[in-house]
Amino acid sequence: MKGPLFYSKILLFGEYGIIKDSKGLSIPYNFYNGALKLDKNTSEEAKKSNENLSKFVTYLENLKEQGELLVDYNFHLLKEDILNGLYFDSSIPQGYGVGSSGALVAAIYDKYAVNKITVLENLTREKLLELKAVFSQMESFFHGKSSGLDPLNSYLSIPILINSKDNIEATGIPSQTKEGRGAVFLLDSGIVGETAPMVNIFMENLKDQGFRKMLKNQFVKYTDLCVENFLGGDKKSLFSNTKKLSTVVLDNFKPMIPEQFHGIWQKGIDTNDYYLKLCGSGGGGYILGFTEDFEKAQQSLKGYKLEVVYQF
Repeated sequence: MKGPLFYSKILLFGEYGIIKDSKGLSIPYNFYNGALKLDKNTSEEAKKSNENLSKFVTYLENLKEQGELLVDYNFHLLKEDILNGLYFDSSIPQGYGVGSSGALVAAIYDKYAVNKITVLENLTREKLLELKAVFSQMESFFHGKSSGLDPLNSYLSIPILINSKDNIEATGIPSQTKEGRGAVFLLDSGIVGETAPMVNIFMENLKDQGFRKMLKNQFVKYTDLCVENFLGGDKKSLFSNTKKLSTVVLDNFKPMIPEQFHGIWQKGIDTNDYYLKLCGSGGGGYILGFTEDFEKAQQSLKGYKLEVVYQF
C-alpha cells in the first residue's frame, strides 16, 4: 500500500500574527511531500515513524473516550495497519517550518477519518472551518497548540487566505513570472527549530502590555498590508511593507531568530538587497526571504543555501 502524496506548505505571512487575528496567507510547496506506506521497510526512520503513529492513535483514542474527538476514525483498520508497520514516508524536513506534521495529519485524516470532508466537495467557509478545527485537534499532539492551518493547506493543496480566526477561504495567488528577477526564497539556517518552546516564549511575551501594543499597531498592521499587497500584485508596496515587517520582527522577536542570523537580517534591511522574515515559528529551520533581485540577494548571501519558492 502507498497512500496519496501530501505536500509541504509555506505560510508566507501570518506567523504568530494569526494567533492574534492578523491576516495570513499559506501556499502549498510541492518541493517536499510525504505519503503513508505499508511495506516491509525496516529502516530506523520507518520504525520511529511507526512508533510515533502508535502514540498518535493513543492520543486520538483518549480524546474519543473523553467525548472530545471531533471526527471519528476507523481505529480498527488504523491499529491493524500500525501493527503491520504503517509509517509516513516523507521528504519534508522536520522542524523547518514547512509543515512536516501537517502533511502527516492530512494523510491520516484522508485515509482513516469516517465521513470525511473531501477535496472535491463545494468547500464552503463552514466546511473549511470544520476541517481546520479537526486538524487543529489532531496536530496539537505534535505541537501542544496548533491552528490547524498546515494540515488544511496540505490536505487541500490550494492557497488559503486567513482573514481572521473564523474567516478563512481558498484563494488564488498571482501567477508566477518565470523570467522575473524578484523572488520569495527559503534560506536554510542549518538548525532544527522546535515549535513548542517558541510558541511558549510568544505566549509569555503576550503578558506584556508593550508587546501586545507592538503586535497590534505594527506587526499585525504590516502583516495585513503584506497579504493585501501580495494578492493584489502590488510589488512596490509589498517590498516596502515587508521591509517594515522585517524590522519589527528583528526588534521584537529576537529569540525566534537564531543569533548568528541577526547580522544578515539587519544587512538585508540596510542594503535593501533582501528582507528576511520568520518561516513558521522560527528558532531555526528555514527563514523566508523576499527580494526584488534574486541574483543580488544571492551575492549578498553568498555561502548560504537558498531555494526559490515564488518568482515575481
